[in-house]
Amino acid sequence: MKLRNLRQLAHKAPRLAGAALLAMMALKSHAMATDILERPASDGPQSCYLKDIADRALCGLVTVPENPAKPDGKQINIHYAVLPAIKPSFPGEAFLAIAGGPGQSAIDNAAGFNNMFRKVRQTRDILLIDQRGTGRSNLLACSDKGLDPLAIDDENADMIAETRKCLAAQDADISQYGSVTALGDFEAVRKALGYQKLHIYGVSYGSRMGQLYLRHYPEALATVTLDGVVPMQQSVLAIGEAIDRAVELMLKDCRENTACQARFPALADELAAVHSRLAQSPVDIGVNHPLTGEPQQFLLTRSKFAGVVRLALYSPTTRALLPLAIHEAAKGNYQSILGLYGMTLGSLDLASGMHNSVVCGEDMHRIDADLQQRLQQSYYGKLMLDGLQKACSVWQVPAMESNFAEAVDTKLPVLLLSGELDPATPPSWAEMAMAEMHNARHLVAPYSGHGIARESCASGIIAEFVSEGAVDTLETDCLQKDIRRGFYLNASTVEPLPVVTPLANKE
Repeated sequence: MKLRNLRQLAHKAPRLAGAALLAMMALKSHAMATDILERPASDGPQSCYLKDIADRALCGLVTVPENPAKPDGKQINIHYAVLPAIKPSFPGEAFLAIAGGPGQSAIDNAAGFNNMFRKVRQTRDILLIDQRGTGRSNLLACSDKGLDPLAIDDENADMIAETRKCLAAQDADISQYGSVTALGDFEAVRKALGYQKLHIYGVSYGSRMGQLYLRHYPEALATVTLDGVVPMQQSVLAIGEAIDRAVELMLKDCRENTACQARFPALADELAAVHSRLAQSPVDIGVNHPLTGEPQQFLLTRSKFAGVVRLALYSPTTRALLPLAIHEAAKGNYQSILGLYGMTLGSLDLASGMHNSVVCGEDMHRIDADLQQRLQQSYYGKLMLDGLQKACSVWQVPAMESNFAEAVDTKLPVLLLSGELDPATPPSWAEMAMAEMHNARHLVAPYSGHGIARESCASGIIAEFVSEGAVDTLETDCLQKDIRRGFYLNASTVEPLPVVTPLANKE
């Protein structure tokens, strides 16, 4: 059946109630997170439902060689889903949304992408592809069955032994799950579906895939949007410095806010005190599980606490809770930290094997002496570096050639988006990425975190960019709107929000 006829079938299907906005980081539930409720009966596109999306989608797969150099060797299936345009005015074009990680499933994020890009979907299909090693595309995951995330002593876990166990469980040539090889799969899907041009949206690690698309298949692209940009020139392990920067910005914002400063006058010292206390010995307390309510033990290590702080910085909503949570933890009350930790349980569902194949092959070898020294001086940087060095000592894949890290040289229209408060990919990273982009524009949302399309008016700007194909005429004033949440002063009270001016309300 032709893709055009399948679109017509999808639009005639009965509509279901409700659609949920997904947080930027993929919500975990390996079995059915945003799973296909009607699976395709063949490798061609078939009508299907995706969880939390009201209308029908089209689902299918293409079969590709695991190793492109061995076309007659082992074959793997690359799964995709199409959210058909409401009014298919541009049947030869699709908006390809690429997930982050590395290791997230694009299809598991379908509800979030559908919500963010509803304006784009008015005229163009949204295409989602589970990158090889993620989701349904020959998943390379490490089992965490039997592990209790509350009680586990993560700081004393044997990373090398766990990685060996994970490697032994893989039925795959792990050297074939890097970004460039996966790019060929994306092109195979595009050609199979008959799209002449793609509009790329890559968020976080997906921005690397977007830059590689610009480098390797520019003829297939109309526009490219990079949101939370990971520059080709930089190892992703520099994220440790980005986290430190975001923590300092949070402390500065509280210090410069009258109500927050009055309530938490020694917040930086309290944060340091909690780190110091947990570095000496973790805290083992009885709690009610934040998701089930069942009584159990909660072992709070320094790395768990640091992880709570880091992940809370991704969104203005959870960022607003941090001063109170840190203050209470300094007094020995960890209930707020537990609540924030509960919000992260299952939220970063990365395919660990695919993540290792990408980072070990594309980033580890790019840590020069200067970066290594800087990372060793950062708690977050050192923690991530030590963990990945151990993992990559087992997960051995060939290092990418040096030209992989060159800036992408392009004249195609590129829109780069950053959140000023981003704890993963700060605005300076986007400036680095656009060094050789000759038709590019970088927009910074001053009150946003990581992946601004989900929490600001940026999704509308992206829709305008896709429609017009130009970066210099975009209306962008709405990004200045103050979307900050007032810092919580106690369990039920927030500090007063700033007075909103007419300009800040401008959409």
